[in-house]
Amino acid sequence: MNIQEIMKQAQVVQKKMAEMQEKLKQTSREGVAGGGLVKATVNGKGDLLKLDISTELLKPEEKSITEDLIIAAFNDAKNKIEEDFNGAMSGLASEMGMPADFKFPGA
Repeated sequence: MNIQEIMKQAQVVQKKMAEMQEKLKQTSREGVAGGGLVKATVNGKGDLLKLDISTELLKPEEKSITEDLIIAAFNDAKNKIEEDFNGAMSGLASEMGMPADFKFPGA
């Protein structure tokens, strides 16, 4: 394989990565905590889009539990987004004939 072919393939990979990252930014995932008492929706950039708290938890004496559940739900959603991204990158690596665990620069 000559340098021109390598550069051409690198450009294709870079373009596909950019497209995949843009697609993932448009997706969202919901995380849950406390058996569904708290739900958090996060987009592909990791931004919190929506928060749903059951009225069951809206009691002053439950404040610290509610706060912990919000953090847990957010982290659950964020982890799902990261799993989606890693799966997409693994698929791209496989598509390009690289090992599934190949790490793209900046990924």
